[in-house]
Amino acid sequence: MTSDLVLYDSAISGNAYKVRLLLSHLGLKFQRIEFDVDDGSTRTADFLAKNPNGKVPTIRLADGSHLFESNAILYYFAEGTKYWPASKRERAAALQWMFFEQYSHEPYIAVVRHWVAHLGKTPQNEPQLAMRTERGYHALGVMESRLKDHAWFAGEAYSIADIALYAYTHVAHEGGFDLARYPGIRAWLARVADQPGHIRISD
Repeated sequence: MTSDLVLYDSAISGNAYKVRLLLSHLGLKFQRIEFDVDDGSTRTADFLAKNPNGKVPTIRLADGSHLFESNAILYYFAEGTKYWPASKRERAAALQWMFFEQYSHEPYIAVVRHWVAHLGKTPQNEPQLAMRTERGYHALGVMESRLKDHAWFAGEAYSIADIALYAYTHVAHEGGFDLARYPGIRAWLARVADQPGHIRISD
């Protein structure tokens, strides 16, 4: 498959999965180039010319320029679609939850998952696991407080705020997080999975 869009990706990355999920919802075709996030291949001179931060996801747009940071990529493709809220207040809420995801959720849920399920415990990361797990559970509690009375994170419709938070929450169990105590989150996960164009992280 050829496409003007090229996604520099990793199958295990929830941040990269966010982008694939939105592109699938939108029916946009793209070329996918896989990287190993641990072998240094995203820190070569060639890759750093595309993303000086040396991480996936990075996407080459139709004009040949590159865009990085998963939530910025989500915004780029969601603007003008139903996945970006219409009202000013709901747009601010979407950003609120996307900032929460990157600052208070991903550093704990995602990192613990990577250490436990993919990288393995090491003398360097094992002493941090208890703290990061505790903070991950705190983030889940914040999400549950919203989902107790709301179907979605920003307004009354599914948006990129939900995509941002879904990516690592739905695989949190791979890091040992127990979602049984969060009925609001579990119901929300099912609603997200039922959206048209939904794909699994392993697709």
